Amino acid sequence: MNIVSKYPYSIAIIYLWVGFVCAISFMEAWLKFKAPGVNIQIGLGIGRLVFGALNKVEWFFALSILIVFYANKHTILSINNLFYFIAFIILITQTLWLLPALDERAELRIQGKNIENSFLHVYYVLFEFIKIIALFVFSLKQYK
Repeated sequence: MNIVSKYPYSIAIIYLWVGFVCAISFMEAWLKFKAPGVNIQIGLGIGRLVFGALNKVEWFFALSILIVFYANKHTILSINNLFYFIAFIILITQTLWLLPALDERAELRIQGKNIENSFLHVYYVLFEFIKIIALFVFSLKQYK
């Protein structure tokens, strides 16, 4: 069986992107709180730092995919790339709304203030699942 890809670099970038999101969002996020000596303030401080860094790495991956398509003189504006744009829109939403809102809540908790319950974490996790599925489907569309 010979599997050929139109854009092998974009496939590598997509799988790196998926791997980063899975490792951070679905492993590091809750696991850090199980480490000895990590209280809620320390865990939230680590989380803010790590998710800020993840967001920057995700932007690198998202823009790298655009560069691969541009360098190959192919348009990214195609129905076949719809799933890329789903992930891209989620990334924009996380960058402009969810992460700042979660950072603000984390900072209040770190300062010892009581905050009301919110669904922001649920939205974030839901968006991460949708983003991973979209990226995986997008990767499948990269094969001939």
